[in-house]
Amino acid sequence: MIHEEKVLDENEWKTEAQAIINDVKNHVLEINISQKLPSTNSKIFLNLTTLEGFKYTIEVSSAGFSIIADQHDTITNTRTQVFETPYGLLDSISEKYRESFGNDLIDKLNKLSDS
Repeated sequence: MIHEEKVLDENEWKTEAQAIINDVKNHVLEINISQKLPSTNSKIFLNLTTLEGFKYTIEVSSAGFSIIADQHDTITNTRTQVFETPYGLLDSISEKYRESFGNDLIDKLNKLSDS
């Protein structure tokens, strides 16, 4: 099966990236759109720092999420492993993400059961 590249304009990619940032920002030290690497109509780049302090550049495209460098604002790898979601990527690189996400889920479930 051929995977068709999703073409979005730069503002749509920024909107998509901001939604991703909002979803995971409580479970990482830092995540933002790279100001140095240019986004295109098929991808955008995020700088990510895990709770452990590890820094990455993430390529977000219609194919998914790929780590392309082990520092911010850098491209050193072409697509390595591609993850379908930001959660899958974070789960594979950050044990503290798993703990933070799990604790947040438990808190939400406890609040739900209390109401």
